[in-house]
Amino acid sequence: MIKRGVSFGFLGRFGRSADLRYLDAALEEFRLHSGVVPDGVKMVAVSLMAQDGSEPEPAAYSPVGALMALSFYGAEEFARLNGPEATGVTLTRLETALEKGEGLDASIILLMLHSRLLHQSLREEYGIEADEARS
Repeated sequence: MIKRGVSFGFLGRFGRSADLRYLDAALEEFRLHSGVVPDGVKMVAVSLMAQDGSEPEPAAYSPVGALMALSFYGAEEFARLNGPEATGVTLTRLETALEKGEGLDASIILLMLHSRLLHQSLREEYGIEADEARS
């Protein structure tokens, strides 16, 4: 479910909602061009962030942007673009999310997996997979 108030504008006349602008900036902060991630994926991500009913602070978007960028690039390329410190912190968050299997970070990883944006190296290294529906 998409939270109320999130929008990406209409015919260039209305601007993107603040939460999408914050997420776009967070993605760019970690060297992932915001245009690479489909708006629908970003809308779900900001909805997940506000799942408890409260609006996240602007600073809350940076860790989500980092996790999405790591998911997209894989650890090696993320490290090359963002350095070892950001990589260590973000990999720890990914590993913790996979251990717990719940929470915002786990939901973001699952979103990236189902959106086909999760890097193959992470899928292989951590055994991340989803059951595919069979018809």
